[in-house]
Amino acid sequence: MLRNLYIENLAVISRAEIELCEGFNVFTGETGAGKTILMGAIGAVLGSRTSRDLIRSGEQRAVVTALFDSLSPQTLAVLDEFGYAPEEDGTLLVTRTIRPDSTDCRVGGRPATVTVLKALAATLVDLHGQHDNTRLLSPEYHLSLIDRFGALGGQLADYQESYRALGKIKEELDALEMDEGEKARRIDLLEYQIGEIEKAAPVPGEEEELSERREVLRNAEKIAASLGAARELISPEYAEGPGLQEQLGALLEELGAAGQYLPGLQEPAERLQEVYYELQELHGELGSELEAVEFSPRALDELEARLDLLHGLKVKYGGSVEEVLAFCARAQEELDSIVRSDERRAALSQSYTKALARAQKLAKELSQARAAAGKAFVVAVEEQLRFLDMPSVRLTVSQEERPLGPMGADSIELLISPNPGEPPKPVQKIASGGEISRIMLSIKNTLSAGEEGVTSIFDEVDAGVSGRAADKIGLKLAAVAKGRQVLCVTHLAQVAAYADRHLLIRKETEDGRTFTKVALLEGEAQAGELARIISGDAVTGAARQNAQEMLCAAREKKAEN
Repeated sequence: MLRNLYIENLAVISRAEIELCEGFNVFTGETGAGKTILMGAIGAVLGSRTSRDLIRSGEQRAVVTALFDSLSPQTLAVLDEFGYAPEEDGTLLVTRTIRPDSTDCRVGGRPATVTVLKALAATLVDLHGQHDNTRLLSPEYHLSLIDRFGALGGQLADYQESYRALGKIKEELDALEMDEGEKARRIDLLEYQIGEIEKAAPVPGEEEELSERREVLRNAEKIAASLGAARELISPEYAEGPGLQEQLGALLEELGAAGQYLPGLQEPAERLQEVYYELQELHGELGSELEAVEFSPRALDELEARLDLLHGLKVKYGGSVEEVLAFCARAQEELDSIVRSDERRAALSQSYTKALARAQKLAKELSQARAAAGKAFVVAVEEQLRFLDMPSVRLTVSQEERPLGPMGADSIELLISPNPGEPPKPVQKIASGGEISRIMLSIKNTLSAGEEGVTSIFDEVDAGVSGRAADKIGLKLAAVAKGRQVLCVTHLAQVAAYADRHLLIRKETEDGRTFTKVALLEGEAQAGELARIISGDAVTGAARQNAQEMLCAAREKKAEN
């Protein structure tokens, strides 16, 4: 359960630390004081979507920290699944930091993702917000209620897995469905494309090599002239005067003559001798290169044609030779698939028949389980409604067969008959706002009855309710809170009177800035707040006496129950 909630720089809340207890925790305060922000803080720390607009004006970040204890086996299982563990004392600290450009989540001081927070949230809290009453008007929501009450999640998952497998087979079958004319046209096109590519037989890297060869052919005359001039410089064949090789030979003779008298010239002479030999080899290599250089207009035309062919393939089938080859492979796979389509279709048809039979079987079993769960659900909710002064209300689960879909083969809707003798009708057609609030409270209590360690949070569950019905709601919430934790935001004194811990949310202004503060109310302070709710800002003596009587009556009723 939630033991401590710390909020910093969230909207109008500068800093607040809220201690909560086991049992019935009630929050009251004037409209706009920040009760909604408080509920938003709990949602944020448990993975709900956040916005940088939540950061208090002038601040760089907002922080929400929640401390939980008495963790349920389900919570411990989720922690273990994601590689986390509670503290040594069995508590769990969850933190969410909101910045203008990012959010930071931590579980037990370690970084975590929003996915982890949401998984934990499902085991830590059951939040009933004002929008839940609206959801009750939607038949699509009713199906999920029955599945949750009947613990049918496993059966539904098995069916959905079967339904997805059926869908994949159907997609493949649909892809194979084409008339013979279309099939022939597609085969002709694929064969042409494959033949064109295979005839060209492109090779990865070929285009770059051909481009280099083209440059050589285009500049063959220039290359030959330069190579010939280089050979003439080394050893002239046509020019007058000595070349580099002849001059080096003469230099070697002179060094040899001087070396007879100067031993130190031996090492330079040896180095020069190596240069002489290198120059000789270079002269021969240049000759070989010169012989290889031959300008051939025909060879250049053939090379240009090959490059044009490769360019055309790239324009049609991909931006590179590798992509062209990949296209050819895919086309071959498709062609093989079409050629074998009759054989494949027969095999898929058999698989589809088996998959359909399995999906129908699982859907039927799920429908039967939903029918049984629906009957038990109606009995449990009606029992709750009798306690909430709606003894004549009768609920019915309308279950109709429908084609297989993602949620099974059922269309489920809750129908209500508010008075004896009246036929049951859809909730949205005959239930008032107060009735919807009490029906939703009854459903929530029914669903959470077996969930140990889960904190139930009710945000204005008493909307549209007053008088005796409001008192009944307060007593019901107090009864539900025995042995567990319930948090409730309310505007009704009748509900707040049953609180085990009453917290006042009020807005104050200091130095031109607005602050929301949370204060624990006890004794006279609690009676004063109830009196304010009853009579408004001008609290009268009669209102205060009424509040005291309300608190005493609530304590007596709680003791009796």
